[in-house]
Amino acid sequence: MSNDKSRFVVSADWVEKQLGAPEFRIVDAAWYLPAQNRNGALEYAAGHIPGAVFFDQDVIADHSSNLPHTVPSPAFFATEVGKLGISDTDTIVVYDGPGIFTAPRVWWLFRTMGAKNVFVLDGGIDGWKKEGRPLQTDLPEPAPAVFHTNFNPYAVTSFEEMRGIVSTGSKQIADARGAGRFTGEEAEPRAGMRSGHMPGAKSLPSGTFSVDGKLKDLTSLRKHFEDSGIDLSKPIVTSCGSGITAAIITLALTSLGHDNNTLYDGSWSQWGGRDDTPVVTGKD
Repeated sequence: MSNDKSRFVVSADWVEKQLGAPEFRIVDAAWYLPAQNRNGALEYAAGHIPGAVFFDQDVIADHSSNLPHTVPSPAFFATEVGKLGISDTDTIVVYDGPGIFTAPRVWWLFRTMGAKNVFVLDGGIDGWKKEGRPLQTDLPEPAPAVFHTNFNPYAVTSFEEMRGIVSTGSKQIADARGAGRFTGEEAEPRAGMRSGHMPGAKSLPSGTFSVDGKLKDLTSLRKHFEDSGIDLSKPIVTSCGSGITAAIITLALTSLGHDNNTLYDGSWSQWGGRDDTPVVTGKD
């Protein structure tokens, strides 16, 4: 691995060599927007990386929330991933379809819940399949495991905290939604929701962090933040449409050694879905 590559991202070559190793766990975290016409669970059943378990981001979530796939309680998370045969001490590799899309959210969630050795597969399963690597259609029956949580509350920003950040400018806001949704020129995919962005936020579309499903090198990532007006020496909160692709920015920040960052879990589905929050349009 070159030293200009994120230490949290692993290659298909490396993963293929680890297949079947003890305490090595692979997690399929594919999740799609309706417009993508893809179904993560169906694709998983049709062929997944050997030994991979399916992590349903809408199931392993807080069902008492009216927002999509909110961070679950540590106890619920521990129960669900324990059923998937994953322990907090395992080496965990998370992948999605296209690569660097929805896997970073589950990477972030595992880390937030206390797992230490968590990685994202570069290139996703689309890249894996394109390279003709092995697939499995059998559903694994993992032996139940115990996941000991050590939840980091600072990793998650609540609505009340976000309101404070917007009014005081205490943290920089990095918004992962597409540029058109940020400026307000494009409608939100969720009906009846205002488009635009939080005052003071910077636009860092999630798709700009990777090329062909692979995370850009550290030099490119650093330049991307600087060009977007983000100061990497100061605290940052990440946000997106519903809290999933914000984690791509989190992955990039953490890869650059930036640890003073947090993810606004409610994201735009919460902020833009209310009528008492400030929303601005245009590029700034």
